[in-house]
Amino acid sequence: MTKPFDEGLSIEHERFEFLVNTPESKALRHVFFAEREAAKIPDVSEDTAVREIKRAAIVGAGTMGGGIAMALVNAGIPVTLIDTSREALERGFKAIEKNYAATVSKGRLTQRQMDTRINLIKPSIALDDAAEVDIVIEAVFERMDIEQDIFRTLDAIARRGAILATNTSTLDIDTIAAVTKRPQDVIGTHFFSPANVMRLLEVVRCAKTSQDVLATVMKLGKTIGKVPIVSGVCDGFIGNRMLEKYLQQAMFLLDDGATPVQVDNALEGWALKMGPFAMVDMAGNDIFWEIRKRQYRERPDRVYSRLGDRICEQGWFGQKTGRGWYRYEAGNRKPIPDPEVEALIAEYRKEIGVSARAISDQEIVERGVYALVNEAAFILEEASRCAPRISMWCTSPATASRLGVGGRCSTRAVWACSRWSRRSIVSKMATRVISGSSRRSSIGWRARVRRSPTTTRRNRPRGTRRRMQAPPGVIGREF
Repeated sequence: MTKPFDEGLSIEHERFEFLVNTPESKALRHVFFAEREAAKIPDVSEDTAVREIKRAAIVGAGTMGGGIAMALVNAGIPVTLIDTSREALERGFKAIEKNYAATVSKGRLTQRQMDTRINLIKPSIALDDAAEVDIVIEAVFERMDIEQDIFRTLDAIARRGAILATNTSTLDIDTIAAVTKRPQDVIGTHFFSPANVMRLLEVVRCAKTSQDVLATVMKLGKTIGKVPIVSGVCDGFIGNRMLEKYLQQAMFLLDDGATPVQVDNALEGWALKMGPFAMVDMAGNDIFWEIRKRQYRERPDRVYSRLGDRICEQGWFGQKTGRGWYRYEAGNRKPIPDPEVEALIAEYRKEIGVSARAISDQEIVERGVYALVNEAAFILEEASRCAPRISMWCTSPATASRLGVGGRCSTRAVWACSRWSRRSIVSKMATRVISGSSRRSSIGWRARVRRSPTTTRRNRPRGTRRRMQAPPGVIGREF
């Protein structure tokens, strides 16, 4: 279409006026400022001296350890990759080579660049090889006893001034730091899977972490191309604390009648790049299983679906085993619906006495997204009372939801998370409860809003605590 110049300018101005007021435009502006605000730490000045990071060691050559190693060598930082067995080390090194080879085949990296990066990685089965590095990042299984043993050893062998970091996604890092004689040098560096791709890096500040260690790790995060945000020590920190509620609702949806592919398709169709079950398969079902087992002990009154446990009991840990919530063909990460998984879900419903019902995509989206946003609201509330000690400041949940939950989500999702007020979230969650359905199909809610109390000891579901006053007609439960 050809128009006179002046008329074209008028049309351009009109379209700009329209676009600048769209939710997507507002989301992009929100993200721009949120990412920059998240890098500011109120009690750490910009001129704080930082430590030099010239060499690093990664303890654990699994999915996360290999990804972290790639992120570091991509920035030119030599890495010693350590594991307890030569077999595990070779398996992890081959996975790194395979990932780089795939990038080369797509034309995003030259063979020479790949060889340079591979040569920066030194495999080792001796923890003593971490003695002279500037930072050690532990990336082993999520068990407190294992991590404490590793940190005791690192405390004894690492040089003075070395930073001791853990990639744990949920464990209490203060407890880990307590077994060392240098808690001021201990910090959390929680990467998201795949660590060489995902931009979010949660930098977890412990009770005794020194300011220069915090500033150094924040700078390192930027050096390797991440968006570092500071969190305090709490179960799940920011991203995984929100993710737990999201996955909890995803499991409840399966209990109620949905299938993994239906849940994933609904959320991907709304805004997310990856649904919850495909995401868990990619990260590793066994990691989440280990977290749940700890939480069962620590929070026995919480209500969980045990479907994820049944999947793991079969040895179906996701992409790395070829089966999880989906099946995977060799050399292909595309999820394939698995009839055996659907049969297992149907059997579990019979076991818990729940009849399957039709579930709409709208219900799936609302239950998943409202769970994320509601927990983000609680993080903000805690931060406003306790910042910087607990969680993080107001920009972190939106940044975490965009960069760390289910892959990168669209601007639509970011704007939804950033614009919904707490009152509107609570209102929507309260009205979303399905009358007469099982306790597992209710949207949990725990926001403290002044309403007429209807939740009583008599009608409250077993295993829950009264944490709020619910609006009329709503049976609430902590979730």
